[in-house]
Amino acid sequence: MKKASMFSAGMEKTVDVMNYGLLILLSLSILLPLINVLALAFNVGSDAAKGGIYFWPREFTLENFREVFNQSNILNGFMISIFRTVVGTFLSVILTSMAAYALKSRTLPGHKQLTFLIFFTMLFSGGIIPYYIVLKNLSLTNSIWVYIIPALYSVWNMLIMRSFFQQTPEGLEEAARIDGCSDFGIFFRIIVPVSKPVFATIALFNAVEHWNDWFTGAFYVRDSNLKPLSTVLQEMLTKQQALADTLMKASNPAQLQMIDKIQVTGTSLKMATIIIVITPILMIYPLLQKYFAQGVMIGSIKE
Repeated sequence: MKKASMFSAGMEKTVDVMNYGLLILLSLSILLPLINVLALAFNVGSDAAKGGIYFWPREFTLENFREVFNQSNILNGFMISIFRTVVGTFLSVILTSMAAYALKSRTLPGHKQLTFLIFFTMLFSGGIIPYYIVLKNLSLTNSIWVYIIPALYSVWNMLIMRSFFQQTPEGLEEAARIDGCSDFGIFFRIIVPVSKPVFATIALFNAVEHWNDWFTGAFYVRDSNLKPLSTVLQEMLTKQQALADTLMKASNPAQLQMIDKIQVTGTSLKMATIIIVITPILMIYPLLQKYFAQGVMIGSIKE
């Protein structure tokens, strides 16, 4: 028995060491590329093009970030991104959670059929052209609401929240109904307070999606004053990359000398853009991280 106990303890320690080793490797696989991006973002573009920069800038500069913030519509794009992220996340979380609460009720007539029909929309898509026609007919194109209204509901988030709500003891709801509480009262006074983990998780999902989305602004909005930060940076990056490619193909000695003096290249600008875009989310994530794993895992226990 003693040998078996010692063997079991040894195996447990071995498994722990392997787990920690694997987690360290996974962490390094995430951190090292991010450090490399930082090094390239703070390095002179023409020097970075020579290679050999990994975790520390060889020729430090802030020119890459100055080039990004010199864009005339960068501040306006930043405000549009904040508006769509805050308003879009708030409305999406509230409406999606209310729909999930309704679907989790087994007394709802046809709740299984409704769940299937909602899930069915995840399997097929009408395509970009029909989607654009729908947006245009609803007068959403070239409008700030094109960022918010089409993204109000997410089937995936709805199913996660429905599964989480099913963990709530039915006795709480029954006691509230006996006290004369309505469905809205039960939802806001009981379900919401005990479901903070899943609300924080879904809020983070929505915020990241809104903040990083450049596609909507590029294809469904023509007014440059309505384009979010991600779209503005993507368009700026495309122009800078085209200019850099043109100069790299130059054979004229004067042009070649100009290349050596260039501090900002397409690659260095791309790295600076990545840092600018991900920084707000990296600042928000630690505030919600304690709820994140709990919200996803508990919501996946049941169907």
